[in-house]
Amino acid sequence: MQHAACRVVGIEKAFGPNRVLRGIDLTIPAGQITVLMGANGAGKSTLVKILCGVHALDAGSIELFGEPFSPTSPSQAIEAGVVTVHQSINDGVIPDLDVASNLMLDRLNEPGAGFFINQGKLRSDARKIASAMGLDIDVRTQVADLGVAERQLIAIARAMAKDPKVLILDEPTSSLSATEAERLFKLLDHLRETGVAILYISHRMSDIRRIADRIISMRDGQISGTFQTAPLDYEGAVTAMLGHAMTAVDIDVAAKGEPVIELDGLKLSEGGAPITLSVHRNEVVAITGLLGSGKTKLASILFGMETPLAGEMRLVGKPYKPASPEAAITAGVFMSPKDRASNGVIPTFDITQNLTLPFTARHAPFSFLSRASEKRTTQSMIEQLGVVCQSPADDIGTLSGGNQQKVMVGRWMAEASQLLVLDEPFQGVDIRARRDIGRSIRDTAGERATIVFAAELDEALEIADRILVLYEHSLVGEHRNEAVDLSAILAQVSGQAAHSSNTETLAS
Repeated sequence: MQHAACRVVGIEKAFGPNRVLRGIDLTIPAGQITVLMGANGAGKSTLVKILCGVHALDAGSIELFGEPFSPTSPSQAIEAGVVTVHQSINDGVIPDLDVASNLMLDRLNEPGAGFFINQGKLRSDARKIASAMGLDIDVRTQVADLGVAERQLIAIARAMAKDPKVLILDEPTSSLSATEAERLFKLLDHLRETGVAILYISHRMSDIRRIADRIISMRDGQISGTFQTAPLDYEGAVTAMLGHAMTAVDIDVAAKGEPVIELDGLKLSEGGAPITLSVHRNEVVAITGLLGSGKTKLASILFGMETPLAGEMRLVGKPYKPASPEAAITAGVFMSPKDRASNGVIPTFDITQNLTLPFTARHAPFSFLSRASEKRTTQSMIEQLGVVCQSPADDIGTLSGGNQQKVMVGRWMAEASQLLVLDEPFQGVDIRARRDIGRSIRDTAGERATIVFAAELDEALEIADRILVLYEHSLVGEHRNEAVDLSAILAQVSGQAAHSSNTETLAS
């Protein structure tokens, strides 16, 4: 192993009674990419925030190039050469500024930068940084007007411009397409060759297979495995991360009922192949794929937010062409969107108001809203999903992210539906919340068809009767969740295989 750029010894961290990190020992060698794997709630982000000065450790020590390192702020960490790109994109960009100002912000804050700004030079320097990252973008554009992927690339480019000695990337490809991710990987290849120590936090197997020199697995606040002998043991790393093999899940594949939603030759885009499939009552189908594979597009079509390029849909045997989400809801098709912050949670509402919002009329006999009816429904979902709160009248903002997500999913599970579409229902939640939500979805699946869009394969394996794989707007694989061929799914997700031998007829 090359010399250690950063060494972590015995780190402990607790928030109240919750011990998040429990004796972490970790070495980050110079000139290598160390991948840190861990499911939601493993403690990865807390460890990152200690390394970059956001949180103080409770016990243990950190060394940077052999010297004690205890940053009390992100700026101190950056000055020492430790640069971090956080999972939350808004931690890396300022939406109210233009691209140039975002890319050059750290230089503008340097002592002696002056009161007057040479806008021409600012933009010229910003273009050089953007070009090094492969960003083809007008640097005068407001960041607020950009998409999530472009914001992520700007945050990464800004980090690269700081000339890091230790670069920490927390789920950097979560918002990137396969092409954008590969652009990042090539840049990391270059940084590795120049001796930069890289800590790459992810559990996306396509990323890990592409870039990892070594893998460290975390589970429940501890290091659960170290893998650094070539060829790397990817399945062993996953098993160490989860505590069981990815295929060792306790799923009894349900008997199918009648077809609920049928897609016949549905085209998501010009380049995509027509999709033909059926999802049945009493069945949970997970659809997985990389960003840009077509998951969000298909979810939007099912919920009446977009129209397909070609093809037809049938709902319980009848033509289904929803012109709007309202039409979809009226037909019995409900969808929980993936971004609860911008598409779900109403911050000024309490738990009850948030949970019953789409169905207020059902709690208003004779046009008078019955708070008692709303409260009964909310209390039932609180108990079903295990929402941790004091009462249904609590403000939604008092809940943790995982409990807010439970409320958002519960909003659409509280009423009977023909088809329930859940777009990334486990996004941003810890393992316990994920399992609470997953158990509730399966326990209530009998009277409807359920489609879960999940980017992470372990989430799909924990919940689905069938797993479908989308790649470039085409359906390339289908797997019954029994004795799953994991390598075949991973190959399909990454585009390395068009089809698998472990498939059924997609229209079954």
